[in-house]
Amino acid sequence: MKICNICHKISATGKDHTDCIQKRSIEVEDENFKNSIAEKLNLSKDNQDLGIEVKAILEHLSREKEHNENS
Repeated sequence: MKICNICHKISATGKDHTDCIQKRSIEVEDENFKNSIAEKLNLSKDNQDLGIEVKAILEHLSREKEHNENS
């Protein structure tokens, strides 16, 4: 028996729980996607074609990324 390094609960297998490993992997992927979405869409090109909601989300993500980089 071992304690899972992710959720800190007892693991009967002696390893981290598979669910915990998958959840952490998805969180890391989501963070990478969030940090790279502005570059993928290239806001400087044809941003007039995007809906206002999409523009707001992208601007928020860009500001959040800049804030995290400056911190």
